[in-house]
Amino acid sequence: MDFRRRPPKSPVTPSPFHKPPSSTSSHHHTTISPPPKASDALPLPLYLTNTIFFTLFFSVAYYLLHRWRDKIRYNTPLHVVTITELGAIIALIASFIYLLGFFGIDFVQSFISRASNDTWEDEEIQSNDHRLITCPKPNQDPIFITQESLPEEDEEIVKSVIDGEIPSYSLESRLGDCKRAALIRRQALQRITGRSIDGLPLDGFDYESILGQCCEMPVGYVQIPVGIAGPLLLDGFEYSVPMATTEGCLVASTNRGCKAMFISGGATSTVLKDGMTRAPVVRFASARRASELKFFLESPENFDTLAVVFNRSSRFARLQNVKCTLAGKNAYVRFSCSTGDAMGMNMVSKGVQNVLEFLTDDFPDMDVIGISGNFCSDKKPAAVNWIEGRGKSVVCEAVIRGEIVNKVLKTSVAALVELNMLKNLTGSAVAGSLGGFNAHASNIVSAVFIATGQDPAQNVESSQCITMMEAINDGKDIHISVTMPSIEVGTVGGGTQLASQSACLNLLGVKGASKEAPGMNSRRLATIVAGAVLAGELSLMSAIAAGQLVRSHMKYNRSSRDISGAATTTTT
Repeated sequence: MDFRRRPPKSPVTPSPFHKPPSSTSSHHHTTISPPPKASDALPLPLYLTNTIFFTLFFSVAYYLLHRWRDKIRYNTPLHVVTITELGAIIALIASFIYLLGFFGIDFVQSFISRASNDTWEDEEIQSNDHRLITCPKPNQDPIFITQESLPEEDEEIVKSVIDGEIPSYSLESRLGDCKRAALIRRQALQRITGRSIDGLPLDGFDYESILGQCCEMPVGYVQIPVGIAGPLLLDGFEYSVPMATTEGCLVASTNRGCKAMFISGGATSTVLKDGMTRAPVVRFASARRASELKFFLESPENFDTLAVVFNRSSRFARLQNVKCTLAGKNAYVRFSCSTGDAMGMNMVSKGVQNVLEFLTDDFPDMDVIGISGNFCSDKKPAAVNWIEGRGKSVVCEAVIRGEIVNKVLKTSVAALVELNMLKNLTGSAVAGSLGGFNAHASNIVSAVFIATGQDPAQNVESSQCITMMEAINDGKDIHISVTMPSIEVGTVGGGTQLASQSACLNLLGVKGASKEAPGMNSRRLATIVAGAVLAGELSLMSAIAAGQLVRSHMKYNRSSRDISGAATTTTT
């Protein structure tokens, strides 16, 4: 993106219907006359004009029908008309056109008014109709920008960026210094917008590490606090779970769930599936031809050949299955493959590209519309991920003893089971939820994702979860489980290489690629995410059942302190 100055807005004509507020000051207000109406051009009042044309239309119509009946009766050609009949036809057409205006010109007045109103200010429109809600104007108060002392050479570059002579995105390649490029871009941004970003830190970040893969055109970095929940006792190992969040109570609540699970013996997890997907969309001239591709791809005899072609993309990529569905003459092909410890989107895309190129020999008439046809489905809620899975499909369970439910969670087994049925299951069904049969799985998934360098946008499908609770041992204890079919995580690539995120992965013992078996670290991270979700679900459901939710948020999620020190505000 290049920085450009916006041209000044042209003066806006005040609304003719807007009454200026009364004031006791000596300022004079200019009287604005209302806009002219189309009916002002009529020689007679509007109601008389309507009456005349209404009477004229039906009188002329009756006259012409009477004349045409006589012509038919005496075998006179209808196209032979007298001057009187010609005048009657003209009058009929004229009156008909007028009556199309719904008995008057006021029908089209709204269009004229609407065209003139397009130039009014949003606040003027709002004054005419209270139902219209408009965005307020940006704060126009002067903002003092801290002018950093830059070397003369850098000042010249800043001016060139402002003038559009040097594209902002090319600073890194031109200067060969990523931090210097960020500083110059930052100064240009502030001078163009006239707004300060002093609260956005610049120092203390390795801008070289994000070049070409994590973020383009940086001007700083955002600080997100990281809390630790745990220990999470999962599959016999203890984990301290890092959670990056700005929501109060979230870490504390998850920590309480970890405590209840720890005292009760911990949780166990199972990875049901592990396969990333990509689904291109291709088109043929006919549906029959598209079906031939479907049969070819899903034939067991062809799978080995497709796997060899697909697996050339990486030494970790291993094609698992291919499914094809048709929409008319369009074919959507869903490839699924294991990707080692990487999340694997790029890996599977490369494999799909290899297969598409291979298929052109047998299907030269195949038109590849897109490498992704949304049948994958990435970063969107989709039933195909809920049913078939995407990434890691994990189930995690624990048994919480009744006394722990009472003492630590401050509720009862019966209350938890009933709440889960009516809230997570029935309530979500009433809402038409898609994979949202849980209390707040997305909260924990997002926090762990940000802390460990995952793609936060994939929280959409990764948070699909169904929470189950059942009273066992004659109702004394509770069995709780979370089933998450599409957790999309990796321990190599992307944001996992950044220093902070790498440290969080190292804390969990899943940093980098597994030396024991490819994919083991990413699968372990997926189970940790599911285990943390299980703890979060247990604690939040208990808080709701015990009526503690509002009280805890009022205690931990409200503050009157402004960390930036710029001003002191009180949240309400």
